[in-house]
Parts: sequence; structure tokens; C-alpha cells
Amino acid sequence: MADETHPQPSGKASPAAPTASTPAAKPVAKPAAKGNAPQPPDPSKMRRRIVWTSIGAFLAASFLMFLRFFFPRTLFEPSTVFRIGYPTDFGPGVDERFKQSHRVWVVREATEIFVIFARCTHLGCTPDWKSSENKFKCPCHGSGYTPEGINFEGPAPRPMDRAHVEIDAEGQIVVDTSRLYQCPRGQPCQFNSGGSFVQV
Repeated sequence: MADETHPQPSGKASPAAPTASTPAAKPVAKPAAKGNAPQPPDPSKMRRRIVWTSIGAFLAASFLMFLRFFFPRTLFEPSTVFRIGYPTDFGPGVDERFKQSHRVWVVREATEIFVIFARCTHLGCTPDWKSSENKFKCPCHGSGYTPEGINFEGPAPRPMDRAHVEIDAEGQIVVDTSRLYQCPRGQPCQFNSGGSFVQV
């Protein structure tokens, strides 16, 4: 019998067919574009921003303090000259209506009205009128005064001052706390001089 002839392998190998056991090739991930990646904050820019913000705040505060000198603080104190009403508006004794607004008491006696400036002659505190005790009492150091403002207890060295009073053209009592009458110890008392009281 003639020998069976087998085909000779050619120089090129045929590609092997993929089998189930051969793993499939994985796709290669492309690197992300540099323009889309988030950039970390630049520390030098942050420092510059903080420095300029601080300088701006300092300059603004300095400018406001400069403007403050053109608008000085002022205390709106009540006028030293004011009306308190007609003599018939006051009954006998001590009237406290003007203590808060003008720091004075109006005292009416049988034949006269005078105004006591509510300032203790010891250290300048404002005494209180104690109607139950019929006296003025200083809450700071305990000085006591009669209803006429005469000191009788505590460290007060002299009576409380009296404000200038007069009757105007309309018949009202006008008080001037810039003109005070005093009664110092060992010196002539000014409580009997004209202007320290008005006749009623």
C-alpha cells in the first residue's frame, strides 16, 4: 500500500483559538487629562489674602477712629434755668417732683418757697427724702439734713446749697441751679439773701 501522505506544517503557525480557560484581555485605563484634575490650594495665595485682609481691616478701623474726632460725645444735661410752676402749685413741705429731672427739691414753708440742690456737701452724693423720718438722708455716708437742708448728723460739713429762685412776669417760679447759695460754717449764711427764696 502506498504510504499515506500527511500535510506538512507551513512556516506560519495558525492562530490558536481562544479557549474558555484563557482569560480575556483587560482594557487599559487612560490617564485623566491634567486640566480636569482638582488643584490643591496655593499656600502663598492664602497667606497673601490673609495679609491684605488684615491690612484692610486695620486701615478701616483707623479711618473710623479718625472720623470719631469730628463727632465728640456730648452729654445732654437739662438746662440750669427752668420753670417749676406757680407758688400755689406747692403745698407745705418737701416736693420731690423735680429731683430726677433737675436734681432739686422744692420746699414750701409758711411764708416762703426755696429750692434745695440735691447734693450732699460731704462727697456730692444725692440724698434721699425720708418722709417717715422727716429728714434728708445721704445713702453714701449717712449724713442727715433737716427739711430745710440743714446738716445735723454724719460727716456733712455744712447745709445743702439752695438754688436761685425768682418770680417771672407770668407769675411762675424760675429756678437757676447755676447760681447757688451756701451757708458755710463760721461764715455769713447766704440763705437770707435775696434770690435764695421767694415770698408767698
